[in-house]
Amino acid sequence: MLIINTYRFCLMVEGIVIGFPDILSIAQTIGIVGTMVLTLIFSKRHIQSLSSHQQTRVLNDLDEKVRKMAEIIIEKPSMQKVIYKLEKPSEELAFAYYILFISSHAYSMRQKNVLNGEEWTGWLHWMKNCFKYGTIGEQWEQIRSERWLNPAFENFVNREIIQDRL
Repeated sequence: MLIINTYRFCLMVEGIVIGFPDILSIAQTIGIVGTMVLTLIFSKRHIQSLSSHQQTRVLNDLDEKVRKMAEIIIEKPSMQKVIYKLEKPSEELAFAYYILFISSHAYSMRQKNVLNGEEWTGWLHWMKNCFKYGTIGEQWEQIRSERWLNPAFENFVNREIIQDRL
């Protein structure tokens, strides 16, 4: 029941009279709580986004270090012995590792949704072509058996790249 008089606006609910100041106070409280809930939701999303960006930044930094190392090994194959003893250092094997580290990094970026669908499709075609037209497929078993790469990436190559060639 709504009671209006010239001095006061009131609402009567089951015998309880709620005045306009009370209604306004309830509305303000609801507004404040709602704002706090929305702030909490958006803060959580922002923190998750920052965490993902931080991981991506770290991965990119590590990838740059691996690339630099690979460039040194390609320029001076004898340096390969520092991390991998072979009787005869191979420029081809060093370059195969380099290609696979780049591919593994692209795969990691896809897993973190940094690469969109079209970008990933381009990388996927590139990887498949490396295995199809190059010698990297011949070196894959040796490289895979030594466990230098991310196991998830190794599984991906075996499942998506190697299987498509057969």
